[in-house]
Amino acid sequence: MGTVELDDLVVHMSGVGVRRGTTNLLAGVDWSVELDERWVILGANGAGKTTLLRLAAAELHPTSGQVHVLGDRLGRVDVFELRTRIGFCSAALLNRVPPQEKVLDIVVSAGYAILGRWREDYEQLDTGRAQELCKSLGIAHLTDREFGTLSEGERKRTLIARALMTDPELLLLDEPAAGLDLGGREDLIGRLTELARDPDAPASVLVTHHVEEIPPGFSHLLLIADGGVVAQGLLEDVLTSENLSATFGQQLELDRLGDRYFARRRGAD
Repeated sequence: MGTVELDDLVVHMSGVGVRRGTTNLLAGVDWSVELDERWVILGANGAGKTTLLRLAAAELHPTSGQVHVLGDRLGRVDVFELRTRIGFCSAALLNRVPPQEKVLDIVVSAGYAILGRWREDYEQLDTGRAQELCKSLGIAHLTDREFGTLSEGERKRTLIARALMTDPELLLLDEPAAGLDLGGREDLIGRLTELARDPDAPASVLVTHHVEEIPPGFSHLLLIADGGVVAQGLLEDVLTSENLSATFGQQLELDRLGDRYFARRRGAD
């Protein structure tokens, strides 16, 4: 931890474990995120990535250890109030969006923590912010479209805009590129790269299980396997063939081309 104070951390976990029945989803996790950091959590399916992100989103409490989010300890804070300070984009949220809702209404309604427009009124300032976010994520031309008519990539970008609507102090993205085709993935990675390089953007955490989906501009990496930490720290130091092999349980080769990464099984053509 060094000289970093707890109040300067957006996420701090100490000895954290999550247990369901006889299964440990997480065990002995120590992890911290500072204000200006952009983290990637990388691991195989079932490694505990989403569980870790749900703790950071104040959607889950640890079975053991302590979790502090935005300076408050889970179990001693009103999580409903805390969640208003966190932008969270996940597949679970995507599946809850009514297909008939308009894109702009989905984004602007984040201020009321609801999905879509009801009887509430919005000021021009709110509508204008929603439109600017849609523009920055390349969906300004879709604001009057129904969510159910969008492509997978357009839906993902709509939910990221929604996650940013309340000007959160922490942005959490759970596998935002999952299910996208190559073009959709590359477009989204480009948008996330711009966001990561924006000094005014919130501290961010992105979950994935593909090194190819790591956007340039992300600074730190947490590798996780079987509910435990394999390695963590600066991305360029931690992302190695050896650490990847330990994380995924097979011999992997890591390649880098410019500011992007690629992995394959060792010996594969």
